[in-house]
Amino acid sequence: MSEQYFTNSPQSKSHPSQFQTKINDINLIFHTDDGVFSKKQVDYGTRVLLEHFSIPNESGRVLDVGCGYGPVGITIAKQHEGLSIDMVDINERAIQLAHKNIQENQVKAAKAFINDRLTDLPANEYTTIITNPPFRAGKAVVFDIVDQSFKCLVQQGELWLVVQKKQGAPSLKRKMEDVFGNVDVIKRDKGYYVLKSIKID
Repeated sequence: MSEQYFTNSPQSKSHPSQFQTKINDINLIFHTDDGVFSKKQVDYGTRVLLEHFSIPNESGRVLDVGCGYGPVGITIAKQHEGLSIDMVDINERAIQLAHKNIQENQVKAAKAFINDRLTDLPANEYTTIITNPPFRAGKAVVFDIVDQSFKCLVQQGELWLVVQKKQGAPSLKRKMEDVFGNVDVIKRDKGYYVLKSIKID
């Protein structure tokens, strides 16, 4: 069985690679490696999330949770140059790649650092939190990301995420409703759901 991508220090042998892609009409280059999520291409769920994401505040601060090698945060940074973007992941190899990809794609206002979920991040800090969460880490981890996101968002801040129906979209939708008091289905696409909640209280 291959090593899970949510490991803190991947022990799999490094086999670096890279690929070029286009997301939202933006040309991007990503360096990847074994031991990270979706090594060979940007996965379909991430693409659906990015294609239907709309930024609520052009001058706000964004948090990309479980950033991997950086496709979400880097794409948003290229689209919205006024934003400050933090990118976090538990996977040390993924963060090293994210640093490299930030430089490769000439992104100035993004930084990547090791963090388990949103642990120890400041409250009331981010206008937007966006994630393709690590479902293989278990439902408890994903639900904890929702709980911690509420704390870290400013008033009227938004949580965006993507989930497959077979990974538990209905239960995650209920969790977001319970925590935030609201949830919208922004898009359904081939079994993927893009969900959004707003911090009102």
